[in-house]
Amino acid sequence: MRSREMLYQQELHKHYLKNIDQIVEKWYAAADKTSGVYAVTEPDAIAQLKAQNRGFHERFCEVLNQDSDVSCDAFEDWIVSIAKDDRHLNTPIEAIINEFHRNQALYLDVLRDFCREKKVDAQIALDYYQKITDSFNQVIVWFIRENAKQSQFKLQSQQDMILELSTPVISLTPTVALLPLVGEIDTYRAQYMMENVLHSCSELGVDHLFIDMSGVVVIDTMVAHRIFSIVESLKLLGVETIISGMRPEIAQTSTQLGIPFGQLKTTHSLKNTVEKIMLRKI
Repeated sequence: MRSREMLYQQELHKHYLKNIDQIVEKWYAAADKTSGVYAVTEPDAIAQLKAQNRGFHERFCEVLNQDSDVSCDAFEDWIVSIAKDDRHLNTPIEAIINEFHRNQALYLDVLRDFCREKKVDAQIALDYYQKITDSFNQVIVWFIRENAKQSQFKLQSQQDMILELSTPVISLTPTVALLPLVGEIDTYRAQYMMENVLHSCSELGVDHLFIDMSGVVVIDTMVAHRIFSIVESLKLLGVETIISGMRPEIAQTSTQLGIPFGQLKTTHSLKNTVEKIMLRKI
């Protein structure tokens, strides 16, 4: 009985291998092409999608091979590459899981037809059915975890880029720079701003920095203290800081909160002060 079971499994493995291309085409024909990576229409993109699907089947067939010690670990490179793929990252996770299940259904269809043709014992068929579903579940769970990790990494990269773009130190001359602040400044952005400004001023060799706050509508105690700390830290680097464009409501709030902005150099007209500093350096 055991040898018969192994014979069936070997034959089924060869049958799956022989029909990989057919499985890929059946999957793509039935796939939901309404969203994400599955909605592509360019021939090259479709060919890449099919190649990715074929890569899955090549690995999965070996997982089902009783003569091989290959496990679901063989999917690591495939899972990571798919999870990192931008088109898959921009595809709803439920759509991807549905396509995993569609592929699983194709494997079970092949198994059913094979067992019917070969008159395979019900227990052998059930065991193989269990192996297919267990392996798919393992791969799906692994993919979901990797996809979440890559999505978080991408989100963090985007947030870092937004922070970098939201706190630019702009060179006006080789020694004069401008930091325009726009929008809401939370504690995380303020912390990043301090690190970025100190590094940028040191790297650029700046000795005068204008911090323009005309685009800042609201400021809280912690952020105000952080800006004050930036100015104090810049002093230690030999950088003179001038704050411009502070709104009356922010000035009033800062006074009420006891933030000593009055000790800092401020200017109402950024344009005139920049011109004076630049003329002084010519």
